[in-house]
Amino acid sequence: MTMTQAAQTHQNEKLLYTAHTHTVGGRDHGAARSSDGQLDVRLSPPGSGRPGTNPEQMFAAGWSACFEGALAHVARMRRIALPADPAIDAEVDLNLADDGFFLRARLNVALPGLDRDVAQALVEEAHRVCPYSKATRGNIDVDLRLV
Repeated sequence: MTMTQAAQTHQNEKLLYTAHTHTVGGRDHGAARSSDGQLDVRLSPPGSGRPGTNPEQMFAAGWSACFEGALAHVARMRRIALPADPAIDAEVDLNLADDGFFLRARLNVALPGLDRDVAQALVEEAHRVCPYSKATRGNIDVDLRLV
């Protein structure tokens, strides 16, 4: 068995973007940098008090940004105007159990001024189309909350 998996192909697939990063030192004393220099962060363990971020924070930031994009996409498709100030607070928990480490997440979505039923439908549909949500589906517990 190899560590490389064959890429799954999708009908009418079009590559939109490939992110390239280089990480050394891991979460304990590491650094991560993107090939274009736009991302350049120091890494440190959660709660260590040392300078730097951790993988869970970066994952939460990436997922919440992607989810907001999915909300905008879904709203456009449904011809619904999103409020000017939608916000997503992502919480990603790093947990340890007998069988090892695992993640759990909550996405707290605020769509002020939008009818609650409409907002809930948009959140649920965005969760179906967001690439991060798709990648985590069935792998981690996710709680979607309309706040």
